[in-house]
Amino acid sequence: MDEHESDRLCFIGGALSPSQPASCYRTLDSTGACIEDAEVPHDIDENMALRIYETMVKLQTMDVIFYEAQRQGRFSFFMTSNGEEATIIGSAAALSDEDHIFSQYREHGALLYRGFSFLDMAHQCFGNMRGHGKGRQMPIHYGSKVHNFQTVSAPLATQLPHAVGAAYALKLQGQKAVTAVYFGEGAASEGDFHAALNFAATLSAPVLFICRNNGWAISTPATEQYKGDGIVGRGPSYGIPSVRVDGGDVRAVYNATAEARRTALEHTCPVLIEAMSYRSGHHSTSDDSSRYRTAEEMGVWRARDPATRFHNFIVGRGWWDADRERQLRVDSRKQVVDALTEAQKGAKPPLSELFTDVYADMPWHLREQAAEAHAHAERHPDSLHGISLK
Repeated sequence: MDEHESDRLCFIGGALSPSQPASCYRTLDSTGACIEDAEVPHDIDENMALRIYETMVKLQTMDVIFYEAQRQGRFSFFMTSNGEEATIIGSAAALSDEDHIFSQYREHGALLYRGFSFLDMAHQCFGNMRGHGKGRQMPIHYGSKVHNFQTVSAPLATQLPHAVGAAYALKLQGQKAVTAVYFGEGAASEGDFHAALNFAATLSAPVLFICRNNGWAISTPATEQYKGDGIVGRGPSYGIPSVRVDGGDVRAVYNATAEARRTALEHTCPVLIEAMSYRSGHHSTSDDSSRYRTAEEMGVWRARDPATRFHNFIVGRGWWDADRERQLRVDSRKQVVDALTEAQKGAKPPLSELFTDVYADMPWHLREQAAEAHAHAERHPDSLHGISLK
């Protein structure tokens, strides 16, 4: 047994692996110390390391305060990324801005990394006129054409075949870009997962399938999802290069994604990445995970915070200190609180906006529906709750 063997994390989603499971790529141990014999083909320099870490802290700060805002009744729904920050931000950092991201619903850290602001996210969650969806989507269903981040779709796994189609279009256009699509191990039980992998392989589409295997599909454990070697074992059966990575090691996730992107472009093929992680928070504000997980399990994993792990790495390299840490957290908290305060004042979209932004020219059936809605609102003005007609 090597010196790091006893330090390896027993991931919930890997508990059903066979006697010879796929190896899990790591570069940092659970304390953030470098694993000396780890292969690091795409190491992170100081500037990128600090950008990654600062985004991780901002994401954690936003998740805490937005979650509390939902609990206060300020908006209706929210989901956090607790425990999966390294998977999301480490992979986002390895992508080009020209690469298109198809999110499941827990990857707002990738948007933060690309420059989407707290205020942009607050506008969306409050559903006001300045929000991306103008109130026509649930909170956390972000999207940004400027940042090549496709709007989140609520039905599980539908983003997988969409990402394959977009990657195939990029290939036909001769663009040196990929699509990256995120999903959980629960979504890998959907038919869209298998259809997407098969189409991607046969079409030689440059798409990165990034699975966040956190061991829990809402309240359904991995034991009720599959019996094989996690999700990574499915890739080779479709002819897709696949890799398993420690999803709490941001440096490893960055390297795995950078190498996967290189492979996808060089060989014009899909690549599957299984990031082993743990959802240390509730599935959403509609969930109480203490009903199906033990306090001991959650406590053990919360102590393995990915941001703390990476913090120890950058401190060890002399790139970070306590003063910068304190200032970052103070500034981040103020920015998040200010964003919520401003967005809550934003005007709600008028009723007429319910029918726009789908077609360049509104078809007859939508015109009829719009007329019926306006007629109803004029007869029952109390039903508008302060929303204007136009």
